[in-house]
Amino acid sequence: MLQALAGTWEGTGRGEYPTIEGFDYHETVRLERLADKPLLAYTQRTRSPDGGPLHAETGFYRFVDGAVELVIAQPTGIVEVHRGTWEGNRLDLEPVELGTSPTAVDVSEVRRSIQVDGSVMSYELQMAAVGEPLTLHLTATLHRT
Repeated sequence: MLQALAGTWEGTGRGEYPTIEGFDYHETVRLERLADKPLLAYTQRTRSPDGGPLHAETGFYRFVDGAVELVIAQPTGIVEVHRGTWEGNRLDLEPVELGTSPTAVDVSEVRRSIQVDGSVMSYELQMAAVGEPLTLHLTATLHRT
């Protein structure tokens, strides 16, 4: 699994949510091995089509006892902890813990699904926030560079 994810990935995505206007974005994800530990350091950055910054997050993919744990911190004041298992070429991450700072947007649930097929990674992110139920928020297709 480490090898399937490790590397730099770039591509485009689409964001939507009932409370906002839909938007397109360019994304770069870096997943780096750290020494001989069963984990990958994760950084993610998105930009608008005109090049302006949109979002960033950082964390770790941890491979523990046959499962994958994902720990993420966002500058928006949101911290996510997920756990899942690989089935074929797909990783469905279930939320374990979600923390928010006092000034963060009211997010109550986030679910992430990732699929890797050779040098192509695609994902979906669902979110429940600001009184809306769990809803598709982001989809993207990235290519290993």
